[in-house]
Order: sequence, then C-alpha cells, then structure tokens
Amino acid sequence: MTSPAAGAAQAPESTSAAGTGLGAELWRLAAAAETAEWESGAAQTRLVGHWCRTQGLAGAQIYRRDGGPVASWGVLGTRERSLEHDLILYYAVADDAAPDDGAGGGEGSTPEEHDLAGVLAIGLRLRELADELKDRRFQDNYNVVTLQAVYDVGLAIASTLNLDELTEEILLRAVSLLDARRGAFYLLDDEGRLALAGTIGGGAREALEAPPASGFDEAGVKAVAAGVIPAAEHSLAVPIEGDGGSGSVGLLVVADKESRTGVGPFAAADHRALSLFANQAAIALTNAKLHRQALEKERLEREVELAAEIQRNILPAEMPSAGCFETVGWSRPSRQVGGDYYGSLRFAGSRRGLVVADVTGKGMPAALLVSTLDSALRLLVDDCRLGGEGVGAELSPELFDRLNKHIVESSASNCFITLILAEIDPRNRGVRYLNAGHNPGLLVRGNGEATLLPASGLPLGLLPTASYQVEPLEMAPGDLLCLYSDGITECESPDGEEYGQERLEDFLRARRERPLSEIVDAIDADVRRFGAGLPQGDDQTVVLIRRG
Repeated sequence: MTSPAAGAAQAPESTSAAGTGLGAELWRLAAAAETAEWESGAAQTRLVGHWCRTQGLAGAQIYRRDGGPVASWGVLGTRERSLEHDLILYYAVADDAAPDDGAGGGEGSTPEEHDLAGVLAIGLRLRELADELKDRRFQDNYNVVTLQAVYDVGLAIASTLNLDELTEEILLRAVSLLDARRGAFYLLDDEGRLALAGTIGGGAREALEAPPASGFDEAGVKAVAAGVIPAAEHSLAVPIEGDGGSGSVGLLVVADKESRTGVGPFAAADHRALSLFANQAAIALTNAKLHRQALEKERLEREVELAAEIQRNILPAEMPSAGCFETVGWSRPSRQVGGDYYGSLRFAGSRRGLVVADVTGKGMPAALLVSTLDSALRLLVDDCRLGGEGVGAELSPELFDRLNKHIVESSASNCFITLILAEIDPRNRGVRYLNAGHNPGLLVRGNGEATLLPASGLPLGLLPTASYQVEPLEMAPGDLLCLYSDGITECESPDGEEYGQERLEDFLRARRERPLSEIVDAIDADVRRFGAGLPQGDDQTVVLIRRG
C-alpha cells in the first residue's frame, strides 16, 4: 500500500470562515504520513492533535458509530458531536467549565471540522485495507504452509505399502494436520459397509451404512460426520474416493479442533486441506491394495508352482514295460495343475496295473483330489500285497469298494472320480480291466478291428455304496489298448465340433504299428491341430499298452 498523497492532492481546500486554510493543512499532513504511520494510528493521532491545537481544545477522541476507536489526543473529552462518515467526536475545550454556547471559535465554542472527518475516514479506510492485506498475506502464507504440509504427509503415506500400517498413518497424519483431538477412519468392507479401520481419541461408531453408489455428496458427508463421533462438539469429514468414479471407498473424520479456549469449529481452509489430503490418501490406499494383491498373486503363483511340481512328481517320469507288454503315458493339464491322473501300480507277483483317472473340476481343488487318489491307491494296493499271492493280492472289486469309501469320506459331496485300470500279467499274458464310470477304453487289434471297454461301475466318490466288476480282456500280439481322458475326445474345433471317439479310433487304427512314443506325439499334434489354437478346455491324458 502506498501513501495517500495521490488522494490528498485532489482534495479541496477548506473554505471555513476563519480562513486559516486548516483543511488544506490537514490534507497536507495526511499526504506526508507514511504507510506504517497510518497502520499504527500515529498519523491519525497527529492529525487530531494538530486540529485540537488550532481549535483550542484540550483533547479529542474519535470513534466509529459502531464503537471502534479511530484516533485520540490529549485529555478525555466529554462533549459529543456527530461527524460525517459515521464518526463520533468527544472533545474537551481548554476550560471545560465554560458553557458550550454554540458560537464559533474561542473559549467554550463548538470546534469546526475543517475536513477532519474526511481525512480521518480516508485514513481509516487505508488502515482497513492494510489490515485486509495483512489478513490475505497471512491466509496465503497459511495456504502455502498447509499445501506443503499436505504434500509432505502425502509423501510420507505414499511410502507405506503395508495396508494396515497405512490406515493408522493416514489417521494420525490427518489429526496432526488439522490440530484435532479426535479422529476416525472408515474403509469399505466386503459387505459394502464402512467399517472402522482406526480411531484416535475413541468414541467412534464401529460401522456406518454403505455409501451411495455414486459416492457421498456434501450434504451426505455432513450428515454422516455429525454422528460418527457422538461426543465430539465439532466434526469435519471428507470421503475417500475410489478409482475412476467408482464411488466412495472410505471416510476420514476429524473432530474438535484445538484452540486457545479449548476446542473450536473447523474453517473452510481446513476442509480444503483435509480434502486434498484425502486425495493423497486415496492414491496411497490404491497403491497399498495393488501391492497387497501383487504379493497375494505372487504367493498363489508360488503355491500353484509347488502344487504343479508335486503333481509332476506324482505322475511317472516313464511307464515301465512288463514282459511282452509295452507301455507309455502322457498328460497335459489345461492349467498349471490339473485333475487328470495316470500311473503304474505293482500288484502281487509281477502283475502291473495301468490306470487313467479324471477328477471333476480343474485347478487346485482337482489337483488335491488327484493327490488323495494316488495316495489311497498305493496304500490300498500295498495293503493287498501283504497277503502275498493269495486272495486280495490282485485287482479286485473289494479293493475298489474300499477306495470308493475313502474318496467319499475325504472329498466334497460334489466331487467324484472316473477311473479305468488295466491289469497286465506278463507271466500268462493275461489282461483284466475295471472301468469306474470312465470313458470306454479303446482296443485296436492287429487287423484294425476296434473294441470298446465300457464302464462296469459308478464313478468313485459318487455314492458310499457302489459295486464294481473286473472284466477279462484278450489281447493278441500287436493289439493296441488306449486309455484316455475326455479332454481328448471332447476337444473342440473353432466351429464347435468335438474331436470324438470315432476320429480317435481312425487315428489309432492308421498308426497302430508305429512306436508308442511316436503315436502319443502324433495324438498330441493332431488334437492341437484340431483345436486350431483355441485355449485347451480340459486336461488331456493318454496311456497306451501294446502286446508284443
């Protein structure tokens, strides 16, 4: 603010009867005063003092009509007079005992204004403008400090990726930022309500109703804030908004701002600061949640990889040969772990059991049931072998009765297993099989004729009581037996056509004399070609047995 000289230069000179030019002198004194003198009130005091001396007054005090002081000089005045610009003058003449007869000049007379009210009014306005400028500078500085504080706390919380630690840090920083005595922080839970994630000062409600789908509006936030901390005298709340306008995912509440007299209300600047901080908190929460999701995904991936490794160890690296019988096995899961199973079991004597099974479902649950099946099969077969060459030491319906009961007791009610097992005896070249609800085995004889091995019992785990039957099978030299899962025959082309059992029969018939490993590779390639790059819909498994 500059000196009021420019305004004073345009003011008219006094035209008082005394002809002293007092008005012009007052304007000259006003113009010569420095800005600091107007701000401190020294200029006003000098003007009033000069005016009193020219009027023969012992003192004068000037007030605004609303009671605010403007200037004072000399002794306390008792005589009242209204001036222009809503000013009131109290003055004392040199001899205050003399009567005020209203005559101009001299002892006991009423003093002339000589532009005093106008000069003081301008000075008063200049002082008000200076005060306003100070307030604005203070507010600007306060805003800068607040923004810097919001920025600093934003950096502090952004560096915290632990979600539990972050919620505590957000609440602590918010309360500190606004000098609040209490605070509460709510986050959206799985049930869609705002659950209390942290509190300072206590007394906050444990849960709030779900926010509107579009998020809180200003009226909604005020209504919620009033009841979050019932014991608080003053509350301020701002929502934590989700990404992409997904609505409010949290609510940040502070209460009872510290003041010199105790607690007080929050100003508009506090609301802006808390809103800016809430934006920072929303970003930090998003980062922390993404970090937690990444860690959880990494943990699950490690667990799935471990499960896949366990499953690879369950499946045989290579299928053993037994006398004149050649065997080979192959499996490809649709995911990292699958629900298909194949393996080789040792029965009593030199007999071998070649098995293919398919567990309902895919992924980790199916893989766990595969592990259960493998363990149960091997334990039951080993238990049967304890009898040596006698009863129960070979493939039997009783073995599958026990296996079925075990699967029923150890799996969910909606889970079951289809299974086909072929037992080969290299000593007498005999073959027997049992099919528990599985795809029919496919026997391609040396002359190209195909025979199916249909199911002779229910899938394992479907009913607690089920009966199973072992069927004999004659295999001549050159005959090829294929055990497979439905992932082969149900593989779909882009047109929705299934690979089908007949196509598999024709494929095996045309290649029945080739090496088994070559046949397996050819099945893999042909099924891939048929699927034409579509995602694999189910686990695929094949076991081939050929009598030499």
